[in-house]
Amino acid sequence: MSAAVRRVLLSLALALAIAGGPASSAGPAARPVAPPAAPPGAAPGAAPTAGAPLRFTPCRIEHPTGLAAFAAECATLTVAENPARPAGRQVGLAVTRVPAISRRKATDPLVLIAGGPGMGSAAMYPSVAAAFSRVGRDRDILLVDQRGTGGSTPLRCDFDDEDMLEFDPVALDAEIRRCLATLQQSHDVAQFTTSVAVGDLERVRAALGYPTLNIYGVSYGSRVAQHYLRRHPQRVRSLILDGVVQPELALGPGIALDAEAALQAILGRCAADAACRAAFGDPADHYRRLRAALERAPRDVTLPDPRSGRPRNLRFGPSQLAVALRLSSYSASQAALLPYALHAAAVDGHFTPLAGLSLMSTENVQEVIAFGMHNSVVCAEDLPRVRDADVDRERLAATYLGTDMIDALRAMCAVWPRGPVDADFNAPLRSGVPVLLLSGGADPVTPPANAEAAMRGLSNARHLVLPDEGHGLVGVHCIDRVFADFLDQPAPAPLAARCLERRRTPPFFVGAGGPAP
Repeated sequence: MSAAVRRVLLSLALALAIAGGPASSAGPAARPVAPPAAPPGAAPGAAPTAGAPLRFTPCRIEHPTGLAAFAAECATLTVAENPARPAGRQVGLAVTRVPAISRRKATDPLVLIAGGPGMGSAAMYPSVAAAFSRVGRDRDILLVDQRGTGGSTPLRCDFDDEDMLEFDPVALDAEIRRCLATLQQSHDVAQFTTSVAVGDLERVRAALGYPTLNIYGVSYGSRVAQHYLRRHPQRVRSLILDGVVQPELALGPGIALDAEAALQAILGRCAADAACRAAFGDPADHYRRLRAALERAPRDVTLPDPRSGRPRNLRFGPSQLAVALRLSSYSASQAALLPYALHAAAVDGHFTPLAGLSLMSTENVQEVIAFGMHNSVVCAEDLPRVRDADVDRERLAATYLGTDMIDALRAMCAVWPRGPVDADFNAPLRSGVPVLLLSGGADPVTPPANAEAAMRGLSNARHLVLPDEGHGLVGVHCIDRVFADFLDQPAPAPLAARCLERRRTPPFFVGAGGPAP
């Protein structure tokens, strides 16, 4: 697969991934010890009776670095691939539970729903577990890999790796068709949409006997959480939506524009910072010069491979620059490196920092994102609602992501089967259930305006915005207190959120040694 095709697929997959992107959240899923296929006597694909038990066995969830592991319980719930055909082909849902510490635990767990689309919740958990450590004292943490992801019949496609520099629609079409043909040998890929997955989650809840759920949904997971609330309002105690996708939003036309706006906010913050400006001058100028130079002539870069440490040769052009910029915009800690990396490349001709950021993304994305599930979601739920009038190609062309993403989405969805979407899927959600919404002010994917739009129909909601943060606040210092306080008394009343006001935005690096003293 060409580098440009891979970049397009990567950008699509990162569109709604968790904070930090795949480089920081990749890792193995939960490792069950001989989990059962399904509870005896269960009717596959049918809604189980409330309280019908799943057979859990001990398992471990391991951080990709190996530095942390979490004891858990794992099981598999078997459901129909096509709910309309309960006796047809079956798929397994991987269910992982981290039991509460307290013996007097609450009866309503916290369910974590990952982003992507295409990420598994169990694989996400080790990287974000600290944010839920207080919640886990009194509540079970429930991780259900959405169908098509993680351990739940993942719709994965392995891509070849070769370097080409120009966006190649013919190569993209070939890759998508090859992926689809492989998956269709054993799956009806159309049955992996959000509307179907929400039914799966309700079956899991019933099988475990929980009367209600608290749900944390990050990025694309916020879409799933809101639709579960729409379908099963009596089963939701509270929602936490982090990096919000409101139901009315069709992803695609605005992704490149939001990414460019977030980048400009980061560069503007450096220009307004005395130490950063003294070190680098105007970083926006470096960005413009670098884009123009790479359009004329890509550079050959040799750097250590992020995994093996061996020398790696990389052709660094506009595609690789776009990936590096995208990754760097996902959190304030990564953004702190960006002005230094841009200056090093544009002024000093030293491309290793930017090239390293690009490689960290591309090396891990296939381990995290199940592209087949991703395609089934966006081709059913987003692209059909994108009109030509919604796409301002002149504005898109001025961004570092350009028009490739929307063009690739259209090409991909022209061949991908379109699955079931509930008739009211994109209608504004109206609910009095307590909802906490979280936004980063410099989010390159889901800006705060998304959460504000979602709040219009939520009568019992509160929106917290951290000005300089990126996509997803789950990694922000003291967010564990905010989560625990909200779940103890889910209401728009004052939260233990003052600690967020005391947080300090990571200072910009002014050189290879780090920030100014």
